[in-house]
Amino acid sequence: MARIIMFFDIDGTILTEDTQMIPDSTIKAIKDARRKGHLAFINTGRTYFNIEREIRDIGFDGYICGCGTYININNQVIAAATIEESTCRKIIRLLRKYNIDAVLEGLDDVYFDSREVVSMDIKIIQEHFHRRGYGLKKNWDTKGLIFDKLFAKANADTNLDEFIKSLSDGFDCIDRGSRLLEIVPRGYSKAGGIKKVLEYYHLPLENTYVFGDSSNDLSMFEYVSNSIAMKKSDECIHNIASYITKDIHEDGIAYALRHFCII
Repeated sequence: MARIIMFFDIDGTILTEDTQMIPDSTIKAIKDARRKGHLAFINTGRTYFNIEREIRDIGFDGYICGCGTYININNQVIAAATIEESTCRKIIRLLRKYNIDAVLEGLDDVYFDSREVVSMDIKIIQEHFHRRGYGLKKNWDTKGLIFDKLFAKANADTNLDEFIKSLSDGFDCIDRGSRLLEIVPRGYSKAGGIKKVLEYYHLPLENTYVFGDSSNDLSMFEYVSNSIAMKKSDECIHNIASYITKDIHEDGIAYALRHFCII
Protein backbone atom coordinates (compact mmCIF):
# COMPACT_ATOMS: atom_id res chain seq x y z
CA MET A 1 0.00 0.00 0.00
CA ALA A 2 1.23 3.51 -0.84
CA ARG A 3 2.26 5.73 2.05
CA ILE A 4 -0.83 7.28 3.64
CA ILE A 5 -0.99 10.52 5.63
CA MET A 6 -3.79 10.95 8.16
CA PHE A 7 -5.09 14.08 9.91
CA PHE A 8 -7.10 13.72 13.11
CA ASP A 9 -9.28 16.25 14.90
CA ILE A 10 -9.12 15.92 18.69
CA ASP A 11 -12.41 16.67 20.46
CA GLY A 12 -15.12 14.21 19.52
CA THR A 13 -12.77 12.35 17.18
CA ILE A 14 -9.89 10.82 19.15
CA LEU A 15 -10.93 12.27 22.53
CA THR A 16 -14.41 11.65 23.92
CA GLU A 17 -16.41 14.82 24.60
CA ASP A 18 -18.12 13.42 27.71
CA THR A 19 -15.41 11.52 29.59
CA GLN A 20 -12.33 13.22 28.01
CA MET A 21 -10.77 9.82 27.38
CA ILE A 22 -8.92 8.40 24.39
CA PRO A 23 -10.16 4.88 23.59
CA ASP A 24 -7.42 2.26 23.79
CA SER A 25 -8.45 1.07 20.32
CA THR A 26 -7.73 4.53 18.90
CA ILE A 27 -4.24 4.61 20.44
CA LYS A 28 -3.42 1.14 19.14
CA ALA A 29 -4.81 1.83 15.66
CA ILE A 30 -2.77 5.03 15.18
CA LYS A 31 0.38 3.33 16.45
CA ASP A 32 -0.22 0.34 14.16
CA ALA A 33 -0.65 2.64 11.16
CA ARG A 34 2.61 4.46 11.91
CA ARG A 35 4.44 1.14 12.34
CA LYS A 36 3.39 0.34 8.79
CA GLY A 37 5.12 3.50 7.61
CA HIS A 38 2.09 5.79 7.38
CA LEU A 39 2.06 9.35 8.76
CA ALA A 40 -0.30 10.64 11.44
CA PHE A 41 -0.97 14.29 12.29
CA ILE A 42 -3.20 16.12 14.71
CA ASN A 43 -5.27 18.83 12.99
CA THR A 44 -7.11 20.82 15.64
CA GLY A 45 -8.65 24.15 16.48
CA ARG A 46 -6.73 24.06 19.77
CA THR A 47 -3.52 26.05 20.02
CA TYR A 48 -0.32 24.08 20.58
CA PHE A 49 0.02 24.32 24.37
CA ASN A 50 -3.47 22.85 24.74
CA ILE A 51 -2.56 19.42 23.39
CA GLU A 52 -2.30 17.32 26.52
CA ARG A 53 0.54 14.91 27.20
CA GLU A 54 -1.71 11.85 26.80
CA ILE A 55 -2.49 12.94 23.24
CA ARG A 56 1.16 13.59 22.37
CA ASP A 57 2.14 10.25 23.90
CA ILE A 58 0.12 8.41 21.25
CA GLY A 59 2.85 9.37 18.81
CA PHE A 60 2.29 11.79 15.94
CA ASP A 61 4.52 13.00 13.15
CA GLY A 62 3.33 16.55 13.70
CA TYR A 63 0.60 18.98 14.63
CA ILE A 64 -1.55 21.51 12.83
CA CYS A 65 -2.98 23.77 15.53
CA GLY A 66 -5.20 26.83 15.84
CA CYS A 67 -7.06 26.00 12.61
CA GLY A 68 -3.89 26.15 10.54
CA THR A 69 -2.15 29.07 12.27
CA TYR A 70 0.63 26.81 13.61
CA ILE A 71 2.35 23.81 12.01
CA ASN A 72 4.91 21.57 13.70
CA ILE A 73 6.52 18.67 11.83
CA ASN A 74 8.84 16.30 13.69
CA ASN A 75 9.30 18.87 16.48
CA GLN A 76 10.22 21.58 13.97
CA VAL A 77 8.00 24.66 13.68
CA ILE A 78 7.45 25.37 10.00
CA ALA A 79 4.69 27.97 10.36
CA ALA A 80 3.38 30.16 13.18
CA ALA A 81 1.03 33.13 12.87
CA THR A 82 0.00 35.52 15.62
CA ILE A 83 -2.47 38.42 15.39
CA GLU A 84 -0.84 41.85 15.61
CA GLU A 85 -1.18 43.57 18.99
CA SER A 86 -3.19 46.50 17.59
CA THR A 87 -5.67 44.09 16.01
CA CYS A 88 -5.89 42.09 19.24
CA ARG A 89 -6.87 45.30 21.07
CA LYS A 90 -9.47 46.04 18.40
CA ILE A 91 -10.99 42.57 18.81
CA ILE A 92 -11.20 42.99 22.58
CA ARG A 93 -12.95 46.35 22.14
CA LEU A 94 -15.46 44.74 19.77
CA LEU A 95 -16.10 41.82 22.11
CA ARG A 96 -16.94 44.21 24.92
CA LYS A 97 -18.96 46.52 22.66
CA TYR A 98 -21.18 43.65 21.51
CA ASN A 99 -21.32 41.94 24.91
CA ILE A 100 -19.59 38.76 23.80
CA ASP A 101 -17.74 36.40 26.13
CA ALA A 102 -14.67 34.70 24.69
CA VAL A 103 -11.49 32.81 25.35
CA LEU A 104 -8.51 34.30 23.52
CA GLU A 105 -6.15 31.50 22.49
CA GLY A 106 -2.40 32.04 22.34
CA LEU A 107 0.49 29.73 21.57
CA ASP A 108 1.38 29.29 25.26
CA ASP A 109 -1.75 30.24 27.22
CA VAL A 110 -5.37 31.42 27.09
CA TYR A 111 -6.81 34.74 28.22
CA PHE A 112 -10.17 35.66 29.74
CA ASP A 113 -11.83 39.00 30.42
CA SER A 114 -11.13 40.58 33.81
CA ARG A 115 -14.84 41.40 33.92
CA GLU A 116 -17.41 38.81 34.96
CA VAL A 117 -18.02 36.07 32.41
CA VAL A 118 -21.75 35.65 31.75
CA SER A 119 -21.85 32.77 29.27
CA MET A 120 -22.00 29.34 30.87
CA ASP A 121 -20.11 27.87 27.89
CA ILE A 122 -17.15 30.18 28.45
CA LYS A 123 -17.36 29.79 32.24
CA ILE A 124 -16.96 26.03 31.86
CA ILE A 125 -13.96 26.54 29.57
CA GLN A 126 -12.48 29.05 32.01
CA GLU A 127 -12.84 26.68 34.97
CA HIS A 128 -11.27 23.86 32.94
CA PHE A 129 -8.18 25.93 32.12
CA HIS A 130 -7.90 27.36 35.62
CA ARG A 131 -7.81 23.83 37.07
CA ARG A 132 -4.86 23.13 34.77
CA GLY A 133 -3.09 26.35 35.78
CA TYR A 134 -3.76 28.30 32.58
CA GLY A 135 -5.52 31.61 32.01
CA LEU A 136 -4.43 32.98 35.38
CA LYS A 137 -1.43 35.24 34.77
CA LYS A 138 -2.83 37.58 32.11
CA ASN A 139 -6.25 38.90 31.09
CA TRP A 140 -7.74 41.10 28.36
CA ASP A 141 -6.42 44.25 30.06
CA THR A 142 -2.80 43.06 30.15
CA LYS A 143 -0.53 45.39 28.19
CA GLY A 144 0.99 43.85 25.07
CA LEU A 145 -1.44 40.92 24.95
CA ILE A 146 -1.38 38.96 21.69
CA PHE A 147 -3.16 35.77 20.63
CA ASP A 148 -3.65 33.55 17.57
CA LYS A 149 -7.42 32.98 17.44
CA LEU A 150 -10.46 32.99 19.69
CA PHE A 151 -13.57 31.06 20.67
CA ALA A 152 -16.58 33.24 21.47
CA LYS A 153 -20.12 32.97 22.76
CA ALA A 154 -22.63 35.60 21.69
CA ASN A 155 -25.16 36.46 24.40
CA ALA A 156 -28.88 36.92 23.84
CA ASP A 157 -28.63 40.69 23.30
CA THR A 158 -25.69 40.46 20.86
CA ASN A 159 -26.12 41.83 17.35
CA LEU A 160 -24.22 38.87 15.96
CA ASP A 161 -24.46 39.84 12.29
CA GLU A 162 -23.03 43.29 13.01
CA PHE A 163 -20.19 41.82 15.07
CA ILE A 164 -19.25 39.37 12.32
CA LYS A 165 -19.39 42.15 9.73
CA SER A 166 -17.01 44.25 11.84
CA LEU A 167 -14.40 41.45 11.55
CA SER A 168 -15.10 40.47 7.96
CA ASP A 169 -12.04 42.21 6.47
CA GLY A 170 -9.48 40.08 8.27
CA PHE A 171 -11.14 37.07 9.88
CA ASP A 172 -13.27 34.02 9.19
CA CYS A 173 -16.01 33.22 11.70
CA ILE A 174 -16.80 29.51 11.93
CA ASP A 175 -20.35 28.90 13.15
CA ARG A 176 -20.18 26.21 15.85
CA GLY A 177 -23.93 26.42 16.56
CA SER A 178 -25.83 27.84 19.56
CA ARG A 179 -24.27 31.30 18.94
CA LEU A 180 -20.77 29.92 19.41
CA LEU A 181 -18.08 31.16 17.03
CA GLU A 182 -14.52 30.10 16.31
CA ILE A 183 -12.72 33.14 14.89
CA VAL A 184 -9.55 32.64 12.84
CA PRO A 185 -7.39 35.04 10.81
CA ARG A 186 -8.42 35.01 7.15
CA GLY A 187 -6.27 32.77 5.01
CA TYR A 188 -5.77 30.11 7.69
CA SER A 189 -7.71 26.87 8.00
CA LYS A 190 -7.32 23.19 8.68
CA ALA A 191 -7.25 22.66 4.90
CA GLY A 192 -4.46 25.21 4.47
CA GLY A 193 -2.43 23.40 7.10
CA ILE A 194 -2.86 20.10 5.27
CA LYS A 195 -1.70 21.68 2.02
CA LYS A 196 1.55 22.85 3.64
CA VAL A 197 2.22 19.44 5.18
CA LEU A 198 1.62 17.66 1.86
CA GLU A 199 4.06 20.05 0.19
CA TYR A 200 6.63 19.31 2.90
CA TYR A 201 6.42 15.54 2.29
CA HIS A 202 5.75 15.79 -1.47
CA LEU A 203 2.70 13.57 -1.05
CA PRO A 204 -0.37 13.66 -3.32
CA LEU A 205 -3.79 14.68 -2.08
CA GLU A 206 -5.24 11.26 -2.95
CA ASN A 207 -3.01 9.66 -0.28
CA THR A 208 -4.61 11.85 2.39
CA TYR A 209 -7.30 10.84 4.90
CA VAL A 210 -9.01 13.21 7.34
CA PHE A 211 -11.04 12.38 10.46
CA GLY A 212 -13.41 14.78 12.20
CA ASP A 213 -16.82 15.51 13.61
CA SER A 214 -17.58 19.25 13.83
CA SER A 215 -18.06 22.36 11.72
CA ASN A 216 -14.47 23.53 12.17
CA ASP A 217 -13.44 20.37 10.28
CA LEU A 218 -15.45 21.46 7.23
CA SER A 219 -12.55 23.02 5.33
CA MET A 220 -10.49 19.82 5.45
CA PHE A 221 -13.53 17.71 4.50
CA GLU A 222 -14.06 19.94 1.47
CA TYR A 223 -10.37 19.76 0.54
CA VAL A 224 -9.72 16.02 0.98
CA SER A 225 -11.82 13.41 -0.81
CA ASN A 226 -11.02 10.66 1.73
CA SER A 227 -13.01 12.27 4.55
CA ILE A 228 -14.16 10.16 7.50
CA ALA A 229 -16.85 11.48 9.84
CA MET A 230 -17.52 10.08 13.28
CA LYS A 231 -21.02 8.68 13.74
CA LYS A 232 -21.95 11.60 16.02
CA SER A 233 -20.93 14.55 13.86
CA ASP A 234 -22.40 17.90 12.91
CA GLU A 235 -24.83 17.67 10.02
CA CYS A 236 -22.56 19.70 7.72
CA ILE A 237 -19.83 17.07 8.21
CA HIS A 238 -22.15 14.11 7.67
CA ASN A 239 -23.43 15.68 4.46
CA ILE A 240 -19.99 15.98 2.88
CA ALA A 241 -18.10 12.98 4.33
CA SER A 242 -17.05 10.20 1.98
CA TYR A 243 -17.41 7.67 4.81
CA ILE A 244 -19.16 7.65 8.20
CA THR A 245 -17.53 5.43 10.79
CA LYS A 246 -18.80 4.18 14.13
CA ASP A 247 -19.08 6.31 17.27
CA ILE A 248 -15.90 7.14 19.16
CA HIS A 249 -17.14 4.91 22.00
CA GLU A 250 -17.54 2.07 19.49
CA ASP A 251 -13.90 2.13 18.34
CA GLY A 252 -14.75 4.31 15.35
CA ILE A 253 -11.17 5.30 14.45
CA ALA A 254 -9.90 1.70 14.47
CA TYR A 255 -12.97 0.60 12.51
CA ALA A 256 -12.31 3.21 9.79
CA LEU A 257 -8.59 2.42 9.52
CA ARG A 258 -9.42 -1.26 9.06
CA HIS A 259 -12.14 -0.39 6.51
CA PHE A 260 -9.60 1.46 4.36
CA CYS A 261 -6.95 -1.28 4.89
CA ILE A 262 -4.59 1.22 6.52
CA ILE A 263 -4.08 -1.25 9.37
